[in-house]
Amino acid sequence: MKSLILCFMLVLIQAHCCVAELQLNGHFIQGGLVYGQTENRTKIYLDTREVPVSAAGNFILGFGRDAAAQQQLTLIHPDGKTEQQVINLAQRNYDIQRITGISKRLMEPTEEDLKRIHQETQAVTLARRQISDQDHCRDNFMWPLVGRITGIYGSQRIFNGEARRPHFGIDIAAPTGTAVIAPAGGVVTLVHPGMFFSGKTLIIDHGYGLSSSFLHLHQILVKPGETVTRGQTIATVGATGRVTGPHLDWRVNWFEERLDPALLVSEMPGG
Repeated sequence: MKSLILCFMLVLIQAHCCVAELQLNGHFIQGGLVYGQTENRTKIYLDTREVPVSAAGNFILGFGRDAAAQQQLTLIHPDGKTEQQVINLAQRNYDIQRITGISKRLMEPTEEDLKRIHQETQAVTLARRQISDQDHCRDNFMWPLVGRITGIYGSQRIFNGEARRPHFGIDIAAPTGTAVIAPAGGVVTLVHPGMFFSGKTLIIDHGYGLSSSFLHLHQILVKPGETVTRGQTIATVGATGRVTGPHLDWRVNWFEERLDPALLVSEMPGG
């Protein structure tokens, strides 16, 4: 993976002669997060999305599970000059997982369940849309707990023989009550006592559109609006929502783009 990152960095370095004051580094791959810097007061667009940029010219870019191989970055400089840069992303192959034992009610939600699911989805979407100037998005991310990885990003899950949406997080098995820590600093934007699919759910905003979600919790130890620090205990592992056993489902988003949490951390200790 490191060689892949370096390869893309070299391609971009060669392109700097065409794009003034632009530096990019990170994971140039589906599910990856890229850190950028340019001259201050520059407006940046990733395709048609305006990208939040700090006063110092720092910004981040996130690429989803099925992001196209080529992405267009547009820079509008303070003098009005416009420049464009093509970002090349490596494409990935994803695993297929088969899971049985899910209750019929969870597989076939009622009309009342569907209304509840819609309301919960809206709450999550609102939390992830928030834009703050926190710089915790540049923290050195750490694992929210140490345990056995039982589900990986991007895998296609088949519940009781029926194909479902891809898995957008990483599952870490641990006994109920195991401490969950903040992988990076941020502000709590959502605490929910029990969603239909994800059970007790917590979302932390790390800044500039980057957020972490923690699903299926047993207990949440922080409140909405609370500032948390990297390594702080924020919750405990549970088995709430649609699960077959206790584990943490950790997800990372750049706005609505679902990223691979494993790309933000080193190898799982003991893994």
